[in-house]
Amino acid sequence: MSIMTKINETRDFLTFKGVQAPEFGLILGSGLGELANEIENAIVIDYNDIPNWGKSTVVGHAGKLVYGDLSGRKVIALQGRFHFYEGNPLEVVTFPVRVMKALGCEGVIVTNAAGGIGYGPGTLMAITDHINMTGNNPLMGENLEEFGPRFPDMSDAYTAEYRQKANKVAESLGIKLEGGVYIGVTGPTYETPAEIRAFKMMGADAVGMSTVPEVIVAAHSGMKVLGISAITNFAAGFQTELNHEEVVTVTEHIKEDFKGLVKAILAEL
Repeated sequence: MSIMTKINETRDFLTFKGVQAPEFGLILGSGLGELANEIENAIVIDYNDIPNWGKSTVVGHAGKLVYGDLSGRKVIALQGRFHFYEGNPLEVVTFPVRVMKALGCEGVIVTNAAGGIGYGPGTLMAITDHINMTGNNPLMGENLEEFGPRFPDMSDAYTAEYRQKANKVAESLGIKLEGGVYIGVTGPTYETPAEIRAFKMMGADAVGMSTVPEVIVAAHSGMKVLGISAITNFAAGFQTELNHEEVVTVTEHIKEDFKGLVKAILAEL
């Protein structure tokens, strides 16, 4: 079955289930999926029931698609994403973004938990740009002309207009929203201290194991993107030990600011 056939099949399934004319997609990272619980008039679909859909296996990822109303907008929220390190091909990792576009989403808010290089735990960071250190690209292979060109421009992959509105909203709420460059790696190992020193020299402010493939596909599809990293720990070399439990714990502390910020941003987009 071709990728376009799969996209259309999944789109038709979700439409049949009641997912109608969504405006924005929300990809909610580790520990951040609770925002989807605030969606009103919700239609909740388990990932296992969606044709051609991947499976989320990481702690802090519920594995559910939630559609409904949030801040006066029709949204599709993903409680958990698919990672390259789980053994998923990038076609699977980025498939939800393709489906969001096929359903009519104009923009996507991509969130993640990240290690801090330029910032410390508890920081919310609007992504200004990324560095792809995965050694792979989701657009390799046959180009999907229905979505975008063979050689898409990544100069404004993270939409400046969205980021400006996010900064304005954060200021009005009294929430500190930093800005910085996200560097994407494959995982599942955390980085070595030497790698983090190299990434710092390259200009990275945060490091994580997601987001980059999804944003590349969103940009290729002509979707506007806002990326927000929740800095949950210092990267390797800045603290003695790294573990996923800390990631989930820190997101618990900052989730109220995160939820309030995203809801307020949605109302302004």
